[in-house]
Amino acid sequence: MRISARNMLKGKVKTITEGAVNDEVVIELPNGLEITSVITKTSAHNLGLKIGKEVYAVVKASNVMVAVDD
Repeated sequence: MRISARNMLKGKVKTITEGAVNDEVVIELPNGLEITSVITKTSAHNLGLKIGKEVYAVVKASNVMVAVDD
């Protein structure tokens, strides 16, 4: 796999919550942290997502905002 995005986090699918149109996929990272993605049911099916499957969370954003508490 080659991709231009620089922010890739490798982990395993922890849970998949199916919805009518989209599925919520929770990926557990090696350090125990989790990242959640909402993708179409078609994408989840085409990727063959199943609990325990190794996957990459690919983060591509044109903007990252920074905020602080007052």
